[in-house]
Amino acid sequence: MRTLLELLRISRLPRARVAASVALGALAVLSGVGLMAFAGYLISRSAERPPVLSLTVVIVAVRFFGLARPLARYCERLTSHDLAFRLLAHMRVAFFAMLEPLVPARLEGYRRGDLLARMVGDVDALQNLFLRGLTPPLVALLSGAVAVAVCAAYLPAAGLVLAAGLLAGGVAVPVVAALAGRRYGARQAGARGELTVELVELLRGAPELVVLGADGAALARVAALDAELTRLARGEALAAGLVEGLGVAVVGLTVAGVLAVCIAAIAAGTLDRVLVATLALLAMASFEAVAPLPAAALRLQATLAAGRRLLALAGREPAVTDPARPAPRPAGSEAALEHVGFAYGGDESWDLSAVDLRLTPGHRVALVGRSGAGKSTVAALLVRFLDPGEGRAALGGVDLRALCQRDVRSRITLDAQDAYLFSTTIRENVRLARPEASDAEIEQALQRARVWEWIGSLPDGLDTFVGEEGASVSGGERRRIALARTFLGGAPVLVLDEPTGHLDPETAADLIGDALRAVDSRSVLLITHRPEGLDLVDEVITLRRGRIVSVQAAQRRPAPA
Repeated sequence: MRTLLELLRISRLPRARVAASVALGALAVLSGVGLMAFAGYLISRSAERPPVLSLTVVIVAVRFFGLARPLARYCERLTSHDLAFRLLAHMRVAFFAMLEPLVPARLEGYRRGDLLARMVGDVDALQNLFLRGLTPPLVALLSGAVAVAVCAAYLPAAGLVLAAGLLAGGVAVPVVAALAGRRYGARQAGARGELTVELVELLRGAPELVVLGADGAALARVAALDAELTRLARGEALAAGLVEGLGVAVVGLTVAGVLAVCIAAIAAGTLDRVLVATLALLAMASFEAVAPLPAAALRLQATLAAGRRLLALAGREPAVTDPARPAPRPAGSEAALEHVGFAYGGDESWDLSAVDLRLTPGHRVALVGRSGAGKSTVAALLVRFLDPGEGRAALGGVDLRALCQRDVRSRITLDAQDAYLFSTTIRENVRLARPEASDAEIEQALQRARVWEWIGSLPDGLDTFVGEEGASVSGGERRRIALARTFLGGAPVLVLDEPTGHLDPETAADLIGDALRAVDSRSVLLITHRPEGLDLVDEVITLRRGRIVSVQAAQRRPAPA
């Protein structure tokens, strides 16, 4: 129930649309009930051969309910599915907004396929929250109450029997369905997520798996997970069949009970025999109100399991949050780390300890060290993906924790070692840094990154697609496109994290030279474990096991033209 209430709170369903959907659903059910009841009366009364004019009202009622039922059902389907799609769109945006602050530092425990399964499959499953979890019980309550009241008005005993039958069909049978669904439905979300993880890993690593001869084992794991998911789906289908059979039995017993009390009433002279068929068919048609509830209860377990997976992800605390009252963006652009300590484990076993770093305007600093020394952690602290455990990171003399994250990243930008290229054109990948940028400004940024000449030689130029994660371009070109995006952003402080990773020495030297030549008077922190570009900076800081072990001033030579 807690999960359901939390999901309903996040969904923020518009009450007017929900009320309209419930009202139309109840109208469709009651139109069916009215159609069956008046048709039963018409058939029974016609057997007595009354004057035709005495049946006119009943005939009109049958026609009315016969037309009203499909019309109400169509409008109900239109309204409910429109609301479900609106809900789905809102939930997808809401969960993405909850996920976005976690991306820099709080998703390290999740595999890419698992995140994909949650943001696609689990969010899609939430459409059942409204279609099967909220509307059917309300429709059943409203239409069932009206049907029982009408039945009781003619024969109270029949009304009691119908009420008992509807309670059994609308409460007892769904409870049985929920118990059956707990075993299968709740486990399907996890099994589907595991299968998606393995499929993503298999597709991304297919060439390596084939080369190493490990593709057979990978396919076997996928097949095993698929078999497990199939077994769970088969079990759920079997449970659904048994629950449906139980529902049919409840309908039969209820109609038989209504017939029994009707016959007793006729024998006692308290009921017109013409009404027997009316009440029996009314009781049978009333079960249309509770018929969706067992299936809804069966599917609701899987829906809530998907909701719990999403809430578990979205409920994680971000590594950094904006202050309640952010300080104004400082005028200065000097970035600094002042006696900073940081521990990923949250204790005092520091991954960084007593780190001091200052980037004054126009100053170029190289931060060197082996992999794992803490260089990327320094970059994350400067752009406030992380907050220090001790000391402070500052911009223009103001602690970054007092500033809005957007203000920090507008002044300090990061070109990460794994900078991502989206599966779109070169133009759109660069424009991401400044969506309002013109083509001329994009071209200028690409020229500064020394990649414009290559782009001009392509048949589609800026409209060339780079492929998934930039797979259609070389490593050097991918890095230069990412650099152009960084240049277009215009931040006065640039953090270049391993910009020469996976490049040969000649290409790496050219890239660093071009990058440092293009930054003009901006300050630069070059994070690297390679020698290229160290002769182009003012200062070289060596980091070892989270501590600064040396600071060497360098005689900067001009970057090559």
